[in-house]
Amino acid sequence: MHALFTSSFRLFREDNPLRNAFVLFIITTLFYFIGAQLRLVEALSLFWPLNGVMAGVFARYVWLNRLHFYAVCYVAMLAYDAITTEWGWVSLIINLSNMVFIITFAQLILRDKRRGINTYEPINALRLFNYCLFAALLCALFGATGSIGIERQSFWPLFADWFSEQFSTGVLIVPCMLTLSLPGTLTRFKAEQLMPVGALIVSVAASVIIGGAGSLAFPLPALIWCAVRYPTPITCLLTFMTGAVEIILVANSIINISVASPFSAPHMFSARLGIATMAICPVMVAVSVSAINSLIKQVSLRADFDYLTRVYSRSGLFEALKKREPQKPQHVTVMLLDIDYFKQINDNFGHECGDQVLSAFARHVQKIVGDKGLLARMGGEEFAVVAASADSDEGIQLAEKIRKAVALQPFNWQQQTLYLTVSIGLANGKTQSHSLADLFNTLIVDADECLYRSKKEGRNRTSVRFDNTQNVPGNDACR
Repeated sequence: MHALFTSSFRLFREDNPLRNAFVLFIITTLFYFIGAQLRLVEALSLFWPLNGVMAGVFARYVWLNRLHFYAVCYVAMLAYDAITTEWGWVSLIINLSNMVFIITFAQLILRDKRRGINTYEPINALRLFNYCLFAALLCALFGATGSIGIERQSFWPLFADWFSEQFSTGVLIVPCMLTLSLPGTLTRFKAEQLMPVGALIVSVAASVIIGGAGSLAFPLPALIWCAVRYPTPITCLLTFMTGAVEIILVANSIINISVASPFSAPHMFSARLGIATMAICPVMVAVSVSAINSLIKQVSLRADFDYLTRVYSRSGLFEALKKREPQKPQHVTVMLLDIDYFKQINDNFGHECGDQVLSAFARHVQKIVGDKGLLARMGGEEFAVVAASADSDEGIQLAEKIRKAVALQPFNWQQQTLYLTVSIGLANGKTQSHSLADLFNTLIVDADECLYRSKKEGRNRTSVRFDNTQNVPGNDACR
């Protein structure tokens, strides 16, 4: 789970309960104040962000779900009411309804975590919708019961008002709280990247101008566009802002959904449910896009890297070379490495031992090559190294360093010690009129011929193909 803030500063710390209690009290009071400022003519609020915010906080931080932390939130609510209202004992029931929503939602999310269910998978994103629905029903039951004492309405109209508000607010706010994170680095947006936000603003404006019940759905295409283009946290934030703005505009008759008839409570009930239902769509799309991108990344990694040795695969090496095109001509050394008598290792000790040998060999060579070059498994027990070098002599020195280090490195398998040797074929060239990938294709053929020479002449040796820029007798042959 993402941290609520960056690692250098966190609102909550597991080892500091007093700090946590203080922060919970402050946040509860702050959002209670915000909700109170959005009250309608009656005592109930148009938009009540407190429950969604606190439900998200408790769902993110498992170790906050303790009775004493719940009590801190409850006491903060009671204290605010005691100072600003004359509700008296009714405040106990009304604020208990707030805690019912918070605790119910948080416990449902924690149950999923214990069961290993990932809420950010496309199918399971609907769980947020269902959990908000269930928590809102329980909250409305308590809230409507307590509100009878301060309202002149009967139970069912109050229940509908409580439920629609809690449900719509929960669906809008909770996804934001569960995905909220600050980017590590701020990147500049290009003009075309802001087009989905522009479309979203235009669609809300169209809702105001055109009106009617259908106008509430006008922002949906723009929100889905945002879900495709932006990360999940940004999409959730934009969805929340759009939904909250629409609710406020509807309540103030700026978006007229009542057509010819006067605006009434049933209209508000319908508007809230419609906005909540619309809000879950871009969230599901954003989670789906995130899952698809993650899958593509995994597939790409599997294609570019050898699953056993964790070094580049043949195709991955070509892709890496294309991305590392040098800005000026550069001397390049290409080596082909073949573990000597590897078939005997598989025959005598089994393929499991052979796999361990390949993995250990790759790690050892990678450590020697370091950031000087790239290592790839070309197939079987054959590996390739592409390294930038000052000249041919430096390339030969690196190859000999690898060969000698492999010969001196013991490999232990089931209380037996094995010593490996490696045959190396080496070719050199410069990236003048060739791209790095094209030069590699040319040099790998020469390196393969030199590898064959090393194996033919007794193995555990390095044979070299020199580039044509050096004045070396016989530079067109391996030696």
